[in-house]
Amino acid sequence: MANYDIKILHKRILKVLELVDKTCQTHGLTYYIWAGTMIGAVRHHGFIPWDDDIDIAMPREDYDRLIAHCREWLPEPLEMICAEDDSSYPLPFAKIQDASTTLIERKHMDYVGGIYIDVFPIDGVPNGWCRRMLHFARYEYYKRVLYLLFRDPYKHGHGPNSWVPLLCRKLYTLGGVQAKIRQLLRQYPFASCNLVADYDDGSKGTMRKEVLGKPTDYDFEDATVKGVEDYDHYLSNKYGDYMTIPPKEQQRQHLFYYLDFEHPYATFKGLGK
Repeated sequence: MANYDIKILHKRILKVLELVDKTCQTHGLTYYIWAGTMIGAVRHHGFIPWDDDIDIAMPREDYDRLIAHCREWLPEPLEMICAEDDSSYPLPFAKIQDASTTLIERKHMDYVGGIYIDVFPIDGVPNGWCRRMLHFARYEYYKRVLYLLFRDPYKHGHGPNSWVPLLCRKLYTLGGVQAKIRQLLRQYPFASCNLVADYDDGSKGTMRKEVLGKPTDYDFEDATVKGVEDYDHYLSNKYGDYMTIPPKEQQRQHLFYYLDFEHPYATFKGLGK
């Protein structure tokens, strides 16, 4: 497990967010700080002290525009990585990473990149409860298959625990699963739906579109960034009592496997194992 100074990580990923904020303002893109980052802005006016990432979310149209133009719009050393551009990418949402650094998140997921912020698309959600639950269940199924395709099938040994990941590799291709996920997420357009969600949250993340509102300024450390206008509704729906600091055993970190602030991931030669 990497032994890293979280304050250095905070400083570096906040710089990524500031550059993304500037890019979005320059090109008329909408984004919102999201999830724990939104809690941090409201409760701490910056990072949750133990949190080691930054999340933002973008309406689908803006998300797709940024993917389409990321190489020309994002300043070096930033890169946007996603399944649309990288056939080996293991997630159903994008990241914007600092290519001058090296990061391996998990030992059992063989993907090397840089320190990053997560970028989630916000998509439309069907109105009917039954249709909504079925739609989210299909997404969760393919999201799980995606994880099993990337996970070391022998993480828990060579016995029955390896059978499901190995079966997934026989039944599905990575490209096919990523395409199915994109099809599901785009099925209900953001612009024409009353309900929207970041699907990575599951159905509990469903909200009325007006909760997002106009991107609103929030102080975050020594920066000013954009967040959800009706933050109380958004955070209460997602977390309940978000102003109460959780007990220490619930203060979760990524605990990254490997982290190097000084060398670009493109030069990474492996850990000698």
